[in-house]
Amino acid sequence: MDSKKKVFSNTSPSLAIVEVNPNNNKAVVPIEAPIVSSYNDRIRPLLDTVDRLRNLNVMRGGIQLPTIVVVGDQSSGKSSVLESLAGISLPRGQGICTRVPLVMRLQRSPSPEPEIWLEYNDKVVPTDEEHIAEAICAATDVIAGSGKGVSDTPLTLHAKKAGVPDITMVDLPGITRVPVNGQPENIYEQISGMVMKYIEPQESIILNVLSATVDFTTCESIRMSKQVDKTGERTLAVVTKADMAPDGLLQKVTADDVSIGLGYVCVRNRIGEETYEEARVQEELLFRTHPMLSLIDEEIVGIPVLAHKLMLIQATMISRCLPEIVRKINQKMEIAVLELNKLPMVMASSGEALMVLMDIIGSAKESLLRLLVQGDFSEYSDDQKMHCTARLAEMLNQFSDNLQAQPQAAIEEEFLMVEIKLLEECKCIGLPNFIPRSTFLAILSQHVDAIHAKPVQFIKEIWDYIELVLSSVIGKCSDNFPQIQSAIKRAGRNLISKTRERSVNRVTEIVEMEKLTDYTCNPDYMTSWTLKTASQQNFIKAVLYDEKKPKSFSLPGFGDVQISHLRNYHAHLLQQAFDMKMRISSKLSRSFAATSV
Repeated sequence: MDSKKKVFSNTSPSLAIVEVNPNNNKAVVPIEAPIVSSYNDRIRPLLDTVDRLRNLNVMRGGIQLPTIVVVGDQSSGKSSVLESLAGISLPRGQGICTRVPLVMRLQRSPSPEPEIWLEYNDKVVPTDEEHIAEAICAATDVIAGSGKGVSDTPLTLHAKKAGVPDITMVDLPGITRVPVNGQPENIYEQISGMVMKYIEPQESIILNVLSATVDFTTCESIRMSKQVDKTGERTLAVVTKADMAPDGLLQKVTADDVSIGLGYVCVRNRIGEETYEEARVQEELLFRTHPMLSLIDEEIVGIPVLAHKLMLIQATMISRCLPEIVRKINQKMEIAVLELNKLPMVMASSGEALMVLMDIIGSAKESLLRLLVQGDFSEYSDDQKMHCTARLAEMLNQFSDNLQAQPQAAIEEEFLMVEIKLLEECKCIGLPNFIPRSTFLAILSQHVDAIHAKPVQFIKEIWDYIELVLSSVIGKCSDNFPQIQSAIKRAGRNLISKTRERSVNRVTEIVEMEKLTDYTCNPDYMTSWTLKTASQQNFIKAVLYDEKKPKSFSLPGFGDVQISHLRNYHAHLLQQAFDMKMRISSKLSRSFAATSV
C-alpha cells in the first residue's frame, strides 16, 4: 500500500512529496515550503503592496505596516519556528540566542541561486545559506557586544530565493526576568521595552510562542501581549515542544484561559541535527500516532497549518489597515508638498532675484495692512503680540489715562493758590472782568511743561512696537531666503528709525504750540467751561458768606476741595482765579483729547 508524507528539503525551504512503495524505494518530488503553499493569487497582491511600501521606507515616516512580530519567553523556541517557516537556519542553542531584533525580509526570486545578505549599522554583509547562522552571530556581536547583552538596533536579514514569499517577520529576544552571568541587571526592562515597542502598533500581528512545558498563564509574553491586545484579536499562539509535555496540552489549547483571539497552533520543531525533512516527518507522525496529541484537531497542528494561518491573518490585517495607511500617506504627502512649496526657488539671474524681493515686499505689505489697518490677525492667531489693532488700542488708552492723571505736586497744593499768586503778581492795565492774558499763558505753560514728555515717549513706544511687528512679518515672509533676510530687516529698521524721528519732531512741535495759544478751536471747549463755571456763585458763597464756614466744597470735575484757606481773599480775586482754573481745565482737557486722538 502506497503512502505519502510531507517533509522539508534539507537544502531549500521547499517541501517534498515522499512516495513509499512496497520495495521501500523513495521518489522525492519537490514542492514549495508550507508558507509558500498558502501563498495564492488572492493574497499575493496585498503582500506585494505592503512590501513595496516597506521598500519605500514609509515606516521611517511613522506609518506602521502590518508585520509579524515573534515574541516569547527565553528558550521557548521562537527562532526554531521562524526557520521552520522560512527554511533558513538561525542561531540556536541554550540561553539567549536572539539578542537584537532580527528583521527577516524574504523576497521571492526567479533565480535558482539565492541572494542572502545582512544589513546593520549602514553595512551590507553578503552571506550564503550554509553560513547564515554564523553571519547573524557575528553581526549580533558587533551590534550588541560579544557578551550576553541585548540591543534595540535591528539586524535585517534579506533573503532572495526561489520558493519564499515577499514577507517580513521580526524575531525579538526572548523575555527573561533573571539576568545570568554577563547580562546587565536591567535585562528584563531592556527586553520588555523592546517587545512593547514592536507589538504596540495596532498593525502588528503578534506571534506568541509558548512552550508546552510551562503554564500559559504564567508566561511573561502573554502578559505583555494582553497589555496591547486585550481581546487577542491580533494574537496567534504557537505551542512548541509538544512532544516534551503532551499531558493536558489538549485542555490548554481548547480552554484558552489566556484569551488568544486567533487561536493556537501546536508544532514540533527540529531537534538536534535533524534535517527539515526529518523534522516534518516526525511532526506529522507525532500528532497522528501519539495517544494524547492525536486527539488535538488536525486543523491546529503542524508547521504547514501555521504557515497557512499566518498568510490568511496577515492578508486580513493588510486589507483592514490599507485604507488608513493610504490616508496617512496622502496626508504626509500633502504636508511634504506644502513644505516643498516653501523652499526657495533657484534664482539664476538678477531679474529673478528682483522678482523674489518684490514678492517678499508685497507679501509683507499685505500682512501689515491686515494686521495694522484691517485688524485681521488670522496669520498669527496664537501670537497675541501680533494682534496689532488690539495692542495699539490698549497703548492709546493707557496713554490717555496717564496724560490726564494729576501729578502728585498738583494734588498736594492748595486749591486756586497757584492762580491767586500769579494774579497778584501780574498787575497790569485791563478791564475788571477780563483775565490777564499773561497770567493765563503762564499757568498754561506750567501745565504743558508738566506733560510735554509723555506724548513724545508715547510716540516712541508706538514706533518700537511697529518695528517689532515689521521685523516679525519680514522674518516670516523671507524665511526661505536667509541670505537676504537680515538685509531686509535692516532696511525696515532704518525706515522705522527715520519715520520715528519725524514723528517725534512733529509731536514736539504740537506740544510747544500749546504753550503759545490762549485760544482753542475745539467746539466742546465752551460746553465744558459752561458746565464747570455753573457752580461759581455757590463756590464764592460757600467760601465768603456761609456762616457755617465749611472746610470743603464739592466741585464737579474736581471732587471735594479745601476752601478754608481762601477766606482771606476778596471776592473779585476769587472769581478771577476760579474762572481761570475752569478755563485752563477745559482747554487742557480738550487739548489732551486731541493729542490722544
